[in-house]
Amino acid sequence: MEKFIGLVGTNSDNSTNRKLLQFMEKYFADKAQIEIIEIKDLPIFNKPEDKQIPEQVQLIADKIDAASGVIISTPEYDHAVPASLINALNWLSYGIFPFVDKAVMITGASYGTLGSSRAQLHLRQILDSPELKARIMPSSEFLLSHSLQAFDEEGRLNNGEHIEKLEGLFEDFLTFVKITNQLNHAHSINKKEAENFSWEEI
Repeated sequence: MEKFIGLVGTNSDNSTNRKLLQFMEKYFADKAQIEIIEIKDLPIFNKPEDKQIPEQVQLIADKIDAASGVIISTPEYDHAVPASLINALNWLSYGIFPFVDKAVMITGASYGTLGSSRAQLHLRQILDSPELKARIMPSSEFLLSHSLQAFDEEGRLNNGEHIEKLEGLFEDFLTFVKITNQLNHAHSINKKEAENFSWEEI
């Protein structure tokens, strides 16, 4: 059985993106093990000169390294991902490179009608950066709109069409992970390029 990390893309205590990942953790328990990881206690990224990584950041990096893939669920603030998610990804690409060639599925929930569509596009751009180099599942937006009304009292999605689409996308992600894991011939070079990349030398 595949093991995935479910990264909560916000520091909010009452996030519907966390609820979405918790639903996926339970609903797909017979297909994969999803471990939900929080980012809300990470310190603000300050680019330390000694490149000492906070212990909680290293712990997340190690878990991502060991996982077959990562599911990130993000809200949308001002047409972008939250600062807390950018902060986490800054740490996770500073002297450590767990996302290089890692299969990633993006989901998102928002209170409005667009379901974090612009934030998901923003996140794709970030994950494609030279320091992260993730492999993002294409054509796979799961946009949960009006998310405050999307769950029942037990935390289950209450719309059958939403569940059906999420089931299809999750099956696609399982296939994408298998394919991605075979595309590993340049992994060592890709990781070295991420390690050696510097904007100052461009």
